[in-house]
Amino acid sequence: MAAPSEAPVTRQVSGHAAPAPVPSGPASWQPLAAAVAELPVLDASGRPVLFGELFRERRAIVVFVRHFLCYICKEYVEDLAKIPKSFLQEANVTLIVIGQSSYHHIEPFCKLTGYSHEIYVDPEREIYKRLGMKRGEEIASSGQSPHVKSNILSGSIRSLWRAVTGPLFDFQGDPAQQGGTLILGPD
Repeated sequence: MAAPSEAPVTRQVSGHAAPAPVPSGPASWQPLAAAVAELPVLDASGRPVLFGELFRERRAIVVFVRHFLCYICKEYVEDLAKIPKSFLQEANVTLIVIGQSSYHHIEPFCKLTGYSHEIYVDPEREIYKRLGMKRGEEIASSGQSPHVKSNILSGSIRSLWRAVTGPLFDFQGDPAQQGGTLILGPD
């Protein structure tokens, strides 16, 4: 007899009261996937790709970062960059990062972090919005993450420095936008 599958994690971590439970199971995710599948993301050359194409044929771990100057996101993506492509291929899984800035920032961010897996941007944050990702909340403290090496002061100063010394002086996305991680795929 097969073990019952566990419900997916559907809780956003924050410092506030727990949100209402989200229905789980395949039927509850179909409208969610349909709501965002036809929205475009842009690759490093600015070419639009339908979001649903990223996970239609294969499982994908999709990491939505806050913005490309966020020191926490940078350090997390640096750790994601260390995952061997062979490991992902053996598991038949794709690792995808999605930011919410201009596609012009993809290449410099990849050089900075060493990230060589798939990466796209949603400059208008349409997917973020339709998925209900929060905006304007404080960074939640849910314990020390092994991915975050900087403290808030040094990390913030380095982020600001990268913003003012970069070739395109901007903040590379909405600094109040929160991110998240989803596991998507066929079935």
